[in-house]
Amino acid sequence: MSAPSALEPEFLKRFQAGSTGVLHWNDLDAVWARLREQADDHWYIYAVGDAVPQTPVSAEDFRRFLEEVDHLLRQDHDEDYCGIVYVDDRDAPSFVKIFDPNHLGASCGSSGLRILPGWVLSRVPPVDLQAAIPPTGSRRRWWQRLFSR
Repeated sequence: MSAPSALEPEFLKRFQAGSTGVLHWNDLDAVWARLREQADDHWYIYAVGDAVPQTPVSAEDFRRFLEEVDHLLRQDHDEDYCGIVYVDDRDAPSFVKIFDPNHLGASCGSSGLRILPGWVLSRVPPVDLQAAIPPTGSRRRWWQRLFSR
Protein backbone atom coordinates (compact mmCIF):
# COMPACT_ATOMS: atom_id res chain seq x y z
CA MET A 1 0.00 0.00 0.00
CA SER A 2 1.30 3.44 -0.83
CA ALA A 3 2.16 6.05 1.75
CA PRO A 4 -0.76 8.26 2.74
CA SER A 5 -0.95 11.62 1.01
CA ALA A 6 -1.81 14.97 2.55
CA LEU A 7 -5.18 14.83 0.74
CA GLU A 8 -6.29 11.55 2.27
CA PRO A 9 -8.79 11.71 5.11
CA GLU A 10 -7.31 11.39 8.61
CA PHE A 11 -9.14 8.08 9.02
CA LEU A 12 -7.25 6.50 6.11
CA LYS A 13 -3.95 7.85 7.39
CA ARG A 14 -4.61 6.25 10.75
CA PHE A 15 -5.86 3.03 9.17
CA GLN A 16 -2.68 2.69 7.11
CA ALA A 17 -0.36 3.68 9.94
CA GLY A 18 1.34 1.01 11.97
CA SER A 19 -0.54 -0.64 14.78
CA THR A 20 0.29 -3.14 17.48
CA GLY A 21 -1.35 -6.53 17.65
CA VAL A 22 -2.91 -7.54 20.93
CA LEU A 23 -1.60 -11.08 21.25
CA HIS A 24 -2.87 -12.22 24.64
CA TRP A 25 -6.35 -12.12 26.13
CA ASN A 26 -5.10 -10.39 29.29
CA ASP A 27 -3.57 -7.67 27.08
CA LEU A 28 -6.96 -7.26 25.43
CA ASP A 29 -8.53 -6.88 28.87
CA ALA A 30 -6.11 -3.99 29.51
CA VAL A 31 -6.97 -2.34 26.16
CA TRP A 32 -10.70 -2.65 26.89
CA ALA A 33 -10.13 -1.12 30.35
CA ARG A 34 -8.33 1.87 28.83
CA LEU A 35 -11.07 2.31 26.25
CA ARG A 36 -13.77 2.16 28.94
CA GLU A 37 -11.85 4.87 30.83
CA GLN A 38 -11.93 6.98 27.64
CA ALA A 39 -15.61 6.31 26.90
CA ASP A 40 -17.28 9.54 25.88
CA ASP A 41 -19.40 10.84 23.03
CA HIS A 42 -16.46 11.13 20.60
CA TRP A 43 -16.01 7.53 19.42
CA TYR A 44 -17.12 6.22 16.05
CA ILE A 45 -17.90 2.53 15.71
CA TYR A 46 -17.61 1.50 12.08
CA ALA A 47 -18.81 -1.95 11.03
CA VAL A 48 -16.87 -2.35 7.79
CA GLY A 49 -19.28 -3.19 4.98
CA ASP A 50 -22.19 -1.36 6.61
CA ALA A 51 -23.04 2.29 6.13
CA VAL A 52 -20.26 4.58 7.32
CA PRO A 53 -21.37 6.23 10.58
CA GLN A 54 -21.80 9.98 10.32
CA THR A 55 -21.87 10.67 14.05
CA PRO A 56 -20.08 9.24 17.08
CA VAL A 57 -21.92 6.91 19.43
CA SER A 58 -22.84 7.74 23.00
CA ALA A 59 -20.48 6.74 25.80
CA GLU A 60 -23.08 4.20 26.93
CA ASP A 61 -23.29 2.62 23.46
CA PHE A 62 -19.49 2.60 23.21
CA ARG A 63 -19.16 0.70 26.49
CA ARG A 64 -21.93 -1.71 25.46
CA PHE A 65 -20.14 -2.38 22.17
CA LEU A 66 -16.87 -3.15 24.01
CA GLU A 67 -18.66 -5.65 26.22
CA GLU A 68 -20.48 -7.33 23.34
CA VAL A 69 -17.51 -7.49 20.96
CA ASP A 70 -15.32 -8.92 23.73
CA HIS A 71 -17.89 -11.66 24.28
CA LEU A 72 -18.12 -12.34 20.53
CA LEU A 73 -14.33 -12.51 20.08
CA ARG A 74 -13.83 -14.88 23.00
CA GLN A 75 -16.69 -17.10 21.83
CA ASP A 76 -15.88 -17.20 18.12
CA HIS A 77 -12.06 -17.07 18.32
CA ASP A 78 -11.60 -20.15 20.48
CA GLU A 79 -7.82 -19.93 20.74
CA ASP A 80 -5.33 -19.54 23.59
CA TYR A 81 -4.28 -16.20 22.09
CA CYS A 82 -6.12 -13.14 20.82
CA GLY A 83 -4.15 -11.78 17.84
CA ILE A 84 -7.16 -10.26 16.03
CA VAL A 85 -7.25 -6.80 17.60
CA TYR A 86 -4.78 -4.07 16.61
CA VAL A 87 -4.37 -0.73 18.35
CA ASP A 88 -2.47 2.46 17.59
CA ASP A 89 -1.35 2.96 21.21
CA ARG A 90 -2.00 0.46 23.99
CA ASP A 91 -1.71 3.11 26.70
CA ALA A 92 -3.90 5.75 25.03
CA PRO A 93 -5.82 4.06 22.21
CA SER A 94 -7.59 6.27 19.68
CA PHE A 95 -7.80 3.87 16.72
CA VAL A 96 -8.59 0.17 17.03
CA LYS A 97 -9.00 -2.47 14.30
CA ILE A 98 -10.99 -5.53 15.30
CA PHE A 99 -10.96 -8.46 12.91
CA ASP A 100 -13.96 -10.74 12.62
CA PRO A 101 -12.98 -14.23 13.83
CA ASN A 102 -15.24 -15.72 11.14
CA HIS A 103 -13.56 -13.78 8.31
CA LEU A 104 -9.82 -13.96 8.88
CA GLY A 105 -8.50 -15.42 5.62
CA ALA A 106 -4.98 -16.82 5.67
CA SER A 107 -2.74 -15.84 8.54
CA CYS A 108 0.03 -13.28 8.05
CA GLY A 109 -1.45 -12.12 4.75
CA SER A 110 0.21 -15.11 3.07
CA SER A 111 -2.68 -15.48 0.65
CA GLY A 112 -1.88 -12.09 -0.88
CA LEU A 113 -5.37 -10.88 -0.07
CA ARG A 114 -5.97 -7.94 2.21
CA ILE A 115 -8.62 -8.75 4.76
CA LEU A 116 -10.35 -5.68 6.14
CA PRO A 117 -11.28 -5.60 9.81
CA GLY A 118 -14.84 -6.29 10.86
CA TRP A 119 -14.98 -3.19 13.05
CA VAL A 120 -12.96 -0.04 13.57
CA LEU A 121 -13.13 2.18 16.64
CA SER A 122 -11.95 5.69 15.91
CA ARG A 123 -11.95 9.21 17.27
CA VAL A 124 -11.96 10.58 13.69
CA PRO A 125 -14.83 10.22 11.21
CA PRO A 126 -14.52 7.00 9.19
CA VAL A 127 -14.58 6.60 5.42
CA ASP A 128 -15.80 3.65 3.37
CA LEU A 129 -12.84 1.27 3.51
CA GLN A 130 -14.21 -1.04 0.84
CA ALA A 131 -14.28 1.86 -1.62
CA ALA A 132 -11.03 3.47 -0.44
CA ILE A 133 -8.90 0.33 -0.50
CA PRO A 134 -9.34 -1.47 -3.82
CA PRO A 135 -8.70 -5.17 -4.19
CA THR A 136 -5.13 -6.30 -4.82
CA GLY A 137 -3.76 -6.48 -8.36
CA SER A 138 -3.91 -10.28 -8.29
CA ARG A 139 -7.61 -10.17 -7.38
CA ARG A 140 -8.34 -7.67 -10.19
CA ARG A 141 -6.45 -9.86 -12.68
CA TRP A 142 -8.47 -12.87 -11.54
CA TRP A 143 -11.70 -10.94 -12.04
CA GLN A 144 -10.68 -9.66 -15.47
CA ARG A 145 -9.52 -13.14 -16.57
CA LEU A 146 -12.78 -14.72 -15.40
CA PHE A 147 -14.86 -13.02 -18.12
CA SER A 148 -12.22 -12.26 -20.76
CA ARG A 149 -13.13 -15.12 -23.13
